[in-house]
Amino acid sequence: QVQLVESGGGLVQAGDSLRLSCKASGRAVSGYAVGWFRQVTGEKREFVVATSASGEHTVFPGSVEGRFTISRDDAKNTVYLHMNRLKPEDTAVYVCAAGLVPRADVYAYDYWGQGTQVTVAS
Repeated sequence: QVQLVESGGGLVQAGDSLRLSCKASGRAVSGYAVGWFRQVTGEKREFVVATSASGEHTVFPGSVEGRFTISRDDAKNTVYLHMNRLKPEDTAVYVCAAGLVPRADVYAYDYWGQGTQVTVAS
């Protein structure tokens, strides 16, 4: 099984950029589709973006398409979430997950990280 640890969160200003990391261990992350989700306390978990194991397919929700991108560095066993032109409504705990197929549904993923907090101030 694979373990996932997110990092890179913090406090930024609206319009700033931030890169989150999802570091995998135990297995090669290149063998998994990876998705990012975010959740505000008391709110429903929201899909952000996902990529296939091959990197050929990337899925974005409409709310962040054009602002967030996902990339992989297999040599570092890490997947990144590049967040651009951040808005206060992007504030949430961001969690990465690994599975077989890149989908917006949580049931597509078998392994989850602990999350990293992103706070965007105006």
